[in-house]
Amino acid sequence: MSLASALDRFFRHDAAGGIVLMVSAVLALIVANSALTDTYHGILNTYFAVTFGGDGIEKALILWINDGLMAIFFFLIGLELKREMLEGKLKNPRDVILPGAAAIGGMAMPSLIYAIINWSNPETIHGWAIPAATDIAFAVGVMALLGNRIPAALKVFLLTLAILDDLGAILIIAMFYTADLKVDYLFLALLPLAGLWYRNWKGYHRVAPSILLGIILWIFVLKSGVHATLAGVITAFFIPLKDKYGKSPLHAIEDSLSDYVFFLIVPIFAFANAGVVLTGITWDQVFSPVVIGIVLGLYFGKKIGVFGMTWILVKTGIAKLPYGVTWRHIYGVSCLAGIGFTMSLFIGGLSFGDGSIYMNEVRIGVLAGSILSAITGFIVLRSIPVAKAEKADRADPHADADAKESPVVQGGSH
Repeated sequence: MSLASALDRFFRHDAAGGIVLMVSAVLALIVANSALTDTYHGILNTYFAVTFGGDGIEKALILWINDGLMAIFFFLIGLELKREMLEGKLKNPRDVILPGAAAIGGMAMPSLIYAIINWSNPETIHGWAIPAATDIAFAVGVMALLGNRIPAALKVFLLTLAILDDLGAILIIAMFYTADLKVDYLFLALLPLAGLWYRNWKGYHRVAPSILLGIILWIFVLKSGVHATLAGVITAFFIPLKDKYGKSPLHAIEDSLSDYVFFLIVPIFAFANAGVVLTGITWDQVFSPVVIGIVLGLYFGKKIGVFGMTWILVKTGIAKLPYGVTWRHIYGVSCLAGIGFTMSLFIGGLSFGDGSIYMNEVRIGVLAGSILSAITGFIVLRSIPVAKAEKADRADPHADADAKESPVVQGGSH
């Protein structure tokens, strides 16, 4: 087998996105604790400016990554959400009830645990949403390593839960992580928004003008004080699912963009944000309320929230477990939901600022909680007899097709 074909086979594997993320995080840890640490942080804190007539945007590289590149990530998430709501797993409300309730529980319980532990500190309580997020790339990656041992219906359950988790994270960022509002820029943002609406309404095929309007929207949203990544989501919702020729600009963009996001943009974000500096770390920092709140939130809060809400809905008769899926499967998924990584680090940066003294503690907590959750989830799902997974696939032959239709599975999502 040639190197090119081997690489192509690797990047097509479901676990590829999670593996690339893991490698990026490990590299960040190595570089941040090597002789290159000053260079690493120096580059990330180098300022770059884009100005016109003396006015514009000036940010450190780390902020260009977190506000700029991650807006593209959120743009892809927005495309995925729109597609799923119009023709996918979120179209039928009945199919959303169980994973939707699990997602809500999986966001509420970790946030509550963190808030209880940090309640007395007005500075650290602001990070209550950090353990609420799930990193679908890692979660799907770990599940993919188990191959056919996992029922296809369980993969669909995890994907739906994670998509709704993304939506919840977007709403949290919009409502709770907005700086001082500048209303004039919000009014200016209505201009490109009107253009996006008009193009979507008319079903125009060309997407370049919509992307340009999205960039203008991003600038105005950034200047307004609302977090700029939300402009990516808003732009995505105004990309036509079907144009006037019957083609799908949304599908075309999603398919072409997913590999760049999951194998370039998200790994760059991970490399820039996962660099925990271990030198000089004290036990007080390792066991600080921030670290403990995040670890307990991700490791225990996600399990309690996801498994607990699923159990309540099934036992009360409101919903049923997917075909062939057992409670051990649900418990394994609730463990994997505790892999926060990308979104948890992102919300941590919004909570404290990338230069905050608490960010190293955030990184320690997110990495520790995510690794523990991944190991536990893998062990739990690995211990389930293969026969149960095979039985599930026979009982629900369409579930595998549903799981494979999503670029999240094909490309290894966030």
